[in-house]
Amino acid sequence: MFDLITGKAQHLPSRAGLPIVLSTSLQVAAVTAVLVVPVLFVAEQIPEIPTMMAFVAPPPPPAPPPPPPAPRPAAAKPLPAARPVPATSELAAPVDVPRAIEPEPAVAEAIDEGVPGGVEGGVPGGVVGGVVGGLPDVPAPPPPPPPQRGPIRTGGQIETPALLLRVEPYYPPVAVSARLEGIVILEAIIDRDGSVAEVKVLRSAGVLLDREALLAVRQWRYTPLLLNGQRERFILTVTLSFHLENAS
Repeated sequence: MFDLITGKAQHLPSRAGLPIVLSTSLQVAAVTAVLVVPVLFVAEQIPEIPTMMAFVAPPPPPAPPPPPPAPRPAAAKPLPAARPVPATSELAAPVDVPRAIEPEPAVAEAIDEGVPGGVEGGVPGGVVGGVVGGLPDVPAPPPPPPPQRGPIRTGGQIETPALLLRVEPYYPPVAVSARLEGIVILEAIIDRDGSVAEVKVLRSAGVLLDREALLAVRQWRYTPLLLNGQRERFILTVTLSFHLENAS
């Protein structure tokens, strides 16, 4: 408006269209670079899709042809017929002549030269240095004695032999003053003559009473035990009681 008032008007250059064209071209190029370059970058990173290959197994080979049939066996040739032998009335001698039977060689008789100290003619089954006719009759040795067996325990069918001598046990004064009482059970082995061979204590009543019981039983005597006419050793059990009569 001031230009119009003053009368000074500024005219635009006549070639004003060239900068517009250049600006537009630059903008288009920039937009193209922004849009196209990322697309190209992404396209380069996309992995290649592997191609799938299908393998088909070949068909099985054809079956082998069947074997040829076995050849037929050749027919057996017929045997020639046997020719009949003409019968003859005379017997023919054998062609092979048997060998002459040789006599067996004679076995030389054994010569018995004998042994030194023998008797003329010898004795069948004899012994070198023996006597002709054998030894005179010698009585047979006596039979061995029967084996010794252990003592027999009396009781049941075997009765205890009678007691011939009984010795009462001594009651020691020390045991009486101490008022010791009890029962002593002994086991005695009686010899073949009836004497007591061994004694042992089965039940004790103290050292004092056991000793007196052993001393008394060792002096006992029995009649021998006979079995089948033979004397045998036997075992029996003896019970002795030590008791104070005036004990209160």
